[in-house]
Order: sequence, then structure tokens, then C-alpha cells
Amino acid sequence: MVPRSIDPPSPDLLSPGSRLGGVRIERLLMRGAIGALYLAFDESGGAPLAIKAVPLGLRDDAALAAAQGRFQHETINAARLRHPGIVTTYGAIVQDGVGYVAMELLPGTDLGRYTRTARLLPEALALDIAARVACALAYAHRGGVVHRDVKPANVMFDPASDCVKLTDFGLARAVDAEATRSGVLLGSPAYMAPELLAGARADAASDLYALGVLLFELLTGRLPFEGDTLGALLRAMATQAPQTVRALRPDLPVAQADALDAVLAPVLAPASADRQRDGDAWASALRRLRRSVF
Repeated sequence: MVPRSIDPPSPDLLSPGSRLGGVRIERLLMRGAIGALYLAFDESGGAPLAIKAVPLGLRDDAALAAAQGRFQHETINAARLRHPGIVTTYGAIVQDGVGYVAMELLPGTDLGRYTRTARLLPEALALDIAARVACALAYAHRGGVVHRDVKPANVMFDPASDCVKLTDFGLARAVDAEATRSGVLLGSPAYMAPELLAGARADAASDLYALGVLLFELLTGRLPFEGDTLGALLRAMATQAPQTVRALRPDLPVAQADALDAVLAPVLAPASADRQRDGDAWASALRRLRRSVF
């Protein structure tokens, strides 16, 4: 079900009880880097769903028209994806400079909570999660859809139901046409492949690079490249070798840590041409490692 008419001009103004066509807003679930997420109910059947409200950051009619087209294009692509590892998108509209996306309501939390040292998941489970996300990306890539913003906040995980789902396809590209024109980085720089920082187009290899960074973080609680400022982070990515699991996880047997570094190497290669771009193939490598070592 897709909302048909939306009155509030800002995602911060969606109050409990407000209605978006045939959808009733229940409450705010969270605010994120590019929008706010609400629990809502389809009034015709009572089914719960999530509404993501994303300010498009526009100042003139021409920019609004361009952003609306981009936003609709990205969400139409997302709505075509039907895979157990990808959140179901029902549809989207833009009104008053805000994009609204109706999507499946997911259980659990995003992976951000499991990137902290005190909450690291067992290595076997981290490998399984990454393999499932890699398969979801492979499915999307075969359909010509690139995610562009793979990171812990965009992967939902629910241990109770064994649910792992990738969210927010294309939103990093769609949210701010003016930022794109002015050269501001969209997406999350720590997860961006080096070629994206140089202005190249996102593709399967850059999506898998981001997933490799995510897996590294799940395994170590750290990023392969770190810096106190954005400039320091970018310099580290350009001039330094990535950190290793072996160096950051001295508690692991050396053979296990080395095996983890070896399986990460093909997706974290600095040059796109040297990098793995087949998510299914990398998922198979992750699963082989899980069976043989963990």
C-alpha cells in the first residue's frame, strides 16, 4: 500500500494520529542520518508498516523537480527487489520537499550495536550475516540496482527470528541533489571505496567494499581505516595499509585471524579492478571459512 496524500511538510512534524492517505502514524521509531522512521498502520487492514521521511534539502523548483525524479527512480528500483535479505519497499511520494517511503516493518535492531567491542557477535555469526547480505547485494546487482550506502545502520538483524535484511537502497544518492552538485560527499565516507572518493560511479565492487568494512567492524569493533577528522580518515585511506584482524584481535588464534584477513582481502583491495564484485562468490567463500575454521 502506498500513501496517497501527505500533509506535513517536515518529517519532524509527523505526530501520533496524523494520517497519510490511508496510513495512520503511530509513533516515531528513530531519527537517522538521512531521515526519520515512523511506525504506521494501514487503516484498511490494520497491518503495521514503516514510513521513512527524508528531507530532500531543496531550495528551488528546478532542484525539487530533479530530486523528485531521482527519489522516485530510486524507490521504484527498490520496490522491484524481492529477496529474503532485502526490506520490501511498497512505494514512495514527494511532497513539500520531503520524500516518504512506505516499507516493511522489520523486527530487531540495526547492526550498529554489534560494532562495539563489548558487544561483538561470535565470528561464525558475523560471517553468516555478511554472507547473507552479500547474497542480497548479488541479487540486486543482477537486476542493475546498486545500494551505494552499505553500513551497519542499513542492515537490520533480529536474532530471535533469524532475520537479516538490507535497507535504504539508493537513498544516499536520492536525498540531496544540491549536495551532489556542490561536491559534498553523500553516503558514509568510512565505508566508501577509494574510487568513490575520487568521483567514480558506485558499482558492485564498491558495494562489496562497504560490506567488507562492515564485516571488519563486526569482527574487531574498529574500522580498517580510522581518523579523528574526515580529512585524517581520507588521508589514511589514501596512504596507509588497512588495519588487520590479527592486530586488533590478539585473543583469536593466529590461524583464525589470518583466515579472516585473507577472506576480507578480495573485497578491501584498494583498486576496483582487483576487487571481488560477485556477491554470491564472496558469500560462498565466507561460508566455506565458517565451516572449516569456526
